[in-house]
Amino acid sequence: MDRPNRMELQSADGAQLNLDALYQIAPSCFTEVADPGMGGQKRVVNFEVLRQLLGDNAVEDAPEAYEFNWVGKQAARAEVLKPTKKTLRPVKEDSVDWDNTQNLYIEGDNLEVLKLLQKSYLGKVKMIYIDPPYNTGNDFVYHDDFAMSADEYAEASGSVDELGNKYIKNMDSNGRFHSDWCSMIYSRLMVARTLLSEDGVIFISIDEHEEENLKKISNEIFGCSNFVGTIIWERAFAPKNDAKYLSDSHDYVLVFAKTIDKFQIGLLPRSEEANARYKNPDNDPRGPWTADNMTVKTYSANYDYEIVTPNGSVMSPPNGRCWFTSKERMDKLIQENRVWFGETGGNMPRLKRFLCDVQQGMTATTIWKYTEVGHNQEGRQELKKLFDNKGYFDGPKPLRLISRILTIANLSANSIILDFFSGSATTAHAVMQLNAEDGGNRQYIMVQLPEETPEDSEARKAGYNTIPDIAKERIRRAGKKIKEESPLTTADLDTGFRVFRLDEGNYEDVNRSPKEFKQDQLDLFLNNIKTDRTDLDLLFGCMLDWGVQLSLPMTQEVVDGKTIYTVNDGDLVACFAENVSEDVVKAMAEKMPLRVIFRDSCFAQDADKINIYETFKQKLDWSDQEVVKNIRVI
Repeated sequence: MDRPNRMELQSADGAQLNLDALYQIAPSCFTEVADPGMGGQKRVVNFEVLRQLLGDNAVEDAPEAYEFNWVGKQAARAEVLKPTKKTLRPVKEDSVDWDNTQNLYIEGDNLEVLKLLQKSYLGKVKMIYIDPPYNTGNDFVYHDDFAMSADEYAEASGSVDELGNKYIKNMDSNGRFHSDWCSMIYSRLMVARTLLSEDGVIFISIDEHEEENLKKISNEIFGCSNFVGTIIWERAFAPKNDAKYLSDSHDYVLVFAKTIDKFQIGLLPRSEEANARYKNPDNDPRGPWTADNMTVKTYSANYDYEIVTPNGSVMSPPNGRCWFTSKERMDKLIQENRVWFGETGGNMPRLKRFLCDVQQGMTATTIWKYTEVGHNQEGRQELKKLFDNKGYFDGPKPLRLISRILTIANLSANSIILDFFSGSATTAHAVMQLNAEDGGNRQYIMVQLPEETPEDSEARKAGYNTIPDIAKERIRRAGKKIKEESPLTTADLDTGFRVFRLDEGNYEDVNRSPKEFKQDQLDLFLNNIKTDRTDLDLLFGCMLDWGVQLSLPMTQEVVDGKTIYTVNDGDLVACFAENVSEDVVKAMAEKMPLRVIFRDSCFAQDADKINIYETFKQKLDWSDQEVVKNIRVI
């Protein structure tokens, strides 16, 4: 019987995800070749066959093509494909209601975090909202492996000659800042797209500095056919008289669907003003209605005819126009009392559109006034109220803005919402508020770089050393406030969150191909866990590696002195103890697990391994192949 499979100890391989997706639609373009690195065979793409399948739609290095390029784009694309060996370590002491919550708060560089989330959340996120750095001319925090120094950029972009002499002055206004920003957002959006469900949607806040570039990048990543629209948000209510040219008063929110045909936009609640347009002057039993024009500009002789009104007047459409429907259908509408001729019965006919027939909501427009969704100052004041009137964070989005975004995203009661530039965690606040209003159980995943607050800031003086420190406290206070305001309806509201922190992997780097090891070195695999890692570190690392969601409930019990961890009633069962006894193995098998994890060193002898295998085979009726597939070691 084969040895149990080891955990991969890294995030999903971006290139492999692309290969898997291509294999689903074009398996005939794949073939197998020898893998000299790992031994055996691997599946690769035969480009000649792929070109044949694509016909005239394949191109290589076209001399003229519409595309958006910048210095560093190829490196950013390559960065997306690189798996990460980092992990997410649980931080229970910072969490709220750890055992019951389904919400996640993750501290760390979001590119690494997004990669780590791929196995567990691939295609499961209904909505993404992000408010990335606006790149206003100052350097931003995200410095990726592909980011270039000023000198590197100058060389790559041709800003220096062969002797190193600069002929373009390296100022903040040159392209380096745009290129770095484009690379930063490009790689993150590429990974984020894989997390969206097929009916999912992403909203991206931006201002005029990078809106044009962001739109081009998003068109490439999501496809221009999946563009939903651009929202113009009036973020300021007063002009800035010190503006050099024009006073900016708006930001943009770009909206893209994962698959436009599967995304259905949500409707806004009907306003009292909109409903007030509907009256019932003739006491129609179908209820209030509003009168609508019955002529159109597109002329058709068949639709140009006379209508006799109830008082005997004869009406024709205005010159150059015609009725919107045929005479036969018009006669039927009149017979059904769906045409209004005025109180005297002699006016131009108008169609009665009944309130009961219109959709139970209103389509959102592309212009959002601050009176409807708030402004920057409103967002700041909301946060200050939670922190005893202390201003610890600049530029938080108002709750009303995010709430409207949540509405038009058309979320279900159990949707997952992701914000990987979460800042002060307005999105988490808005999700909790929405759940409180309609009884939903939506989950959020917040990701924020642990950027330090300025040393002389009020936040630092109050003990908030990083932006996540502010955000986590905001969620705590917001959840408490929501429950206090509606105690009768929010008893079961999830206001907790599990905190995770990005860190180096749980294992020493011994991940080499079998050919690189001598026989006497193989014991390195048995003791490769870092000494500072806890069982929970290992458990959540395995969950990420095996594609199990981090929000699932878990329990633990002690059998024969060894702790057994059970995730979601058996989705995964793990024991990281040494010298696991037969009683422990039987207890694990009795939980009817889908996946099982042991420490590799628990297999002290081959006989122990065989006994463990046989126990699971008997208890769960697994075949030899299922045993090898469903049991893994670290």
